[in-house]
Amino acid sequence: MDARTTSERLREAARRTVRDARLPSGPTLRPTRRAWQFDALVALVLGIATVYYGIDNAGNVVVREIAPGVEIVIPRPAGPGGLALMVTLAAVASGALALRRRYPLAVLCVVTAATLATPQSVMRLTFYAFIIAVYSAAVYSPYRVAALAALPVSVVLVGTSGNAVTPVVPNEYIVLLILVPMAVAAVGLRTWKLRTDEGRARLSLLEREQAEALRRAVEHERARIARELHDVVTHNVSVMIIQAGAARKIMKISPEEAGEALLAVEAGGRSAMAELRHVMGLLTMADEGEGTDEGADLAGTTAVPAPQPGLDQLEALVGRVRDTGLPVGLTVTGSPRPLPPGVELAAYRVVQEALTNTVKHASGSAAAVTVEYGPERLRVEVTDTGGHPGAGPGSGRGLIGLRERLAVYDGILNTGRRLTGGYRVEALIPLEAP
Repeated sequence: MDARTTSERLREAARRTVRDARLPSGPTLRPTRRAWQFDALVALVLGIATVYYGIDNAGNVVVREIAPGVEIVIPRPAGPGGLALMVTLAAVASGALALRRRYPLAVLCVVTAATLATPQSVMRLTFYAFIIAVYSAAVYSPYRVAALAALPVSVVLVGTSGNAVTPVVPNEYIVLLILVPMAVAAVGLRTWKLRTDEGRARLSLLEREQAEALRRAVEHERARIARELHDVVTHNVSVMIIQAGAARKIMKISPEEAGEALLAVEAGGRSAMAELRHVMGLLTMADEGEGTDEGADLAGTTAVPAPQPGLDQLEALVGRVRDTGLPVGLTVTGSPRPLPPGVELAAYRVVQEALTNTVKHASGSAAAVTVEYGPERLRVEVTDTGGHPGAGPGSGRGLIGLRERLAVYDGILNTGRRLTGGYRVEALIPLEAP
C-alpha cells in the first residue's frame, strides 16, 4: 500500500510538473520595434559571418594536436553538397535569432538541432548562435519550468555529441572575445540602472497619485459632511429661531401657545442633536461598551447614531414646518416602495432645503410638497406662492450641495421662479424598475 501511495505521489508530482511546464509564469514578452530591429541585425551580422566562414573553409583539412606529438586530421565538408549543408546550417541557426525574444524556447530547440547537425570540424557555424539562444531562453522565456528543463538538456546534448566539440578560437580573436563580453556587460549594467531609475520614478509617481487620490477623497468627505451639517443646522435652527421668536411675542398674552412653541423648539433641538450626532459619528464612532456621551444624555437617547432620515419622515418634517406658521401641503402619488437609503436621504434633503428657504426668504407664503413615484424615476417638487422677503439673499450653497447629492445618483435639480409667483424646486432621480 505504501509503495502504491509513493508511486501515486510520484505520478501526481510528474503530472503537476508537466502541467506547470505548460503554464507561463508571466506574460509573454512583446518586443518593441527597436528590439526587433536589434535582433534582426544580430541575426544578419552573425549569419553573414558564419556563411562566409562556411564558404571559406569548404574542402579544407584541419590538423589538430590532441596530445604532445599526437595529431589528428579532420577533413571539412567538401563539394557542392558540403557547402550547401554548411550554408544552410549557418543560415538556419543565425536566422532563428531574429525571434529569440518572442519565441525563446522554440529558437533554442531549432539552434540546438542545427548545432547537433553541424560537423565537428566546423562547429563555429552554429556554436555562437547556440550561446545566444541559451542566453535568450534563460532571460526571456515566460515558461520558467520548461526553460529550466530545456537549458541543461540542450547544453548536455551539445557538450556530449562528440569529441572536441568546442571550437578552437584563433589567437587573433582572443582580445575581441574578451572585450565584447565586457562591453555587453557594461551596456547591460547601464540598461539595468536606467530601468531601475525608471522603476523608482514610476513608483514615486504612483505614490504621489495615491496621495493625491487620498487627499481628494478626504476633501470630498469633508464637503459631504459640511453639506450634512449645513442641512441639519440650517433647517432645525431656522425652525427653532422662528418658534422661539413666536413664543417670546405671545408669552404674556397666550402662555399655552408659547409653551407649545417652546415644545417645538425643544423637539427641533432634539432632532438637530440626533442628526448632528449621526454625522459626527461618521468621523468618530464610539467603541462598543462605552457609555453615553453628554449630547446623548441631553437628547435622551443612546450614543448609537440614529438612521438617516428618509421619505417616511417627510410627514414629520412637514409638521415641524407647519408649526412655524407656514401652511404646507404634502401629496404623494404613485405606488410608494422601498428605495435605496441614499436616494431617500437625497430626496428628504431636497424637501428640507426647499422648505427651509421658504421659511427664511418667503414669509407669509404657502408651500406644497409633491412626491411622485414613477416606474423609472422619483420626482420630488416643492413650490411656494411667494411672500415677503425675510432674511437676506442666501449664498446658494444649499442648492449646490443638493445638485452634488443628486449627481451621485444621476439625478438633476431644477430650480427657478414660477410664472404665477413664488419659487419652485424639482428633483428628478432615476430609479431601477420595481
